Amino acid sequence: MSNEPEDLRKEIELLKTAQAVQVATMAGAQATQAAVTAGTTATNAAATAGTVATMVAGSVALIVGIFLGIALRK
Repeated sequence: MSNEPEDLRKEIELLKTAQAVQVATMAGAQATQAAVTAGTTATNAAATAGTVATMVAGSVALIVGIFLGIALRK
């Protein structure tokens, strides 16, 4: 007769360990996905802010240039 209760205990412990690893892996994947989403959102916000700032600066430069052109023409 083999050591069935001991073998079953070992198998149960292995299954518990495998399940804990799977849960930890899933939690890590979800945390990574959340970090990626936050990073993407921050990058998009920074890019939009940079684009708007560039457009505003260009518009101001255009208006100043127009007025300088009119002033120098006279």
